[in-house]
Amino acid sequence: MTERDPSPRSDPANQADRPDIFAALRPRLFAIAYRMLGTRADAEDVVQDAWLRWHGAAQDGLASAEAWLVTVATRLAIDRLRTRKSEREAYIGWWLPEPLVELDERTPESAAELASDVSVAFMWVLERLAPEERAAFLLRQVFDQDYADIASMLEKSEAACRQLVHRAQQRVQQEQPRFDVPKDTHRALLGKFMQAAAAGDRAAMKAMMSDQVQLVADGGGKVNSYLHILHGAGRVAGSFWSLEHEFPGKVVYRPAFINGEAGLLRYVDGKLESAQSFIVDDGRIVAVFIMRNPDKLASIPQFI
Repeated sequence: MTERDPSPRSDPANQADRPDIFAALRPRLFAIAYRMLGTRADAEDVVQDAWLRWHGAAQDGLASAEAWLVTVATRLAIDRLRTRKSEREAYIGWWLPEPLVELDERTPESAAELASDVSVAFMWVLERLAPEERAAFLLRQVFDQDYADIASMLEKSEAACRQLVHRAQQRVQQEQPRFDVPKDTHRALLGKFMQAAAAGDRAAMKAMMSDQVQLVADGGGKVNSYLHILHGAGRVAGSFWSLEHEFPGKVVYRPAFINGEAGLLRYVDGKLESAQSFIVDDGRIVAVFIMRNPDKLASIPQFI
């Protein structure tokens, strides 16, 4: 990826306005970088690098500060994702994103960061895309950039970018069918599931799950976790039951917003054990994503 100036120059800009301009665009830059990279630390590094380049850019103005910064952040994220590829390939078990967790109602900043789809299930599918495929798809389908801008950012033809988006969209639609479930319905089902899981009521948990439910867990080799995807209501409900059976009375669930959707935090003996995201369809849980890698839980309250 070259380092040429990503946009043409126009009227001079006031250097004193630069911090305010960047602050206004920071949530958008973080949103792009997080969707590209899946971890808060990497996304914040990209935003910081974009700030340094913005701060050190020539004094004359830009045709569009937003276009310049989005281009820089996108290119930085692509480069970082490429360097992370070998690490992801060597990762032990399944790789899930670092959860963005809010314990209460979301703040205005986090709401801006999560203004479009950033669910764990969506991020799980994005991991199957190549870096430039992922960038083109996100810029077009999530951030509504036109193809001319995407072509400029990725230094490709518009036709090539359209093909990238088309291939990515086909894969996303194939691997992540859309479930339109009202938020209140989703939250109410999780409330009932939380009570059943805390009580170790295996039958009640199983009744709330689809027969084809699957569970994906990410321990990263740092903690014990399933190295294979669990399938079936019996096995998935059993995984929750076995933890309560192993630590009777010491497993506590707390509701939280995880990547913009209702989810659960699980504490064992007072310490955070995992963040959990659920896909719900037709009144049943159809998928569970459990993030247990302690490196990805560091920003969440560790004790209850």
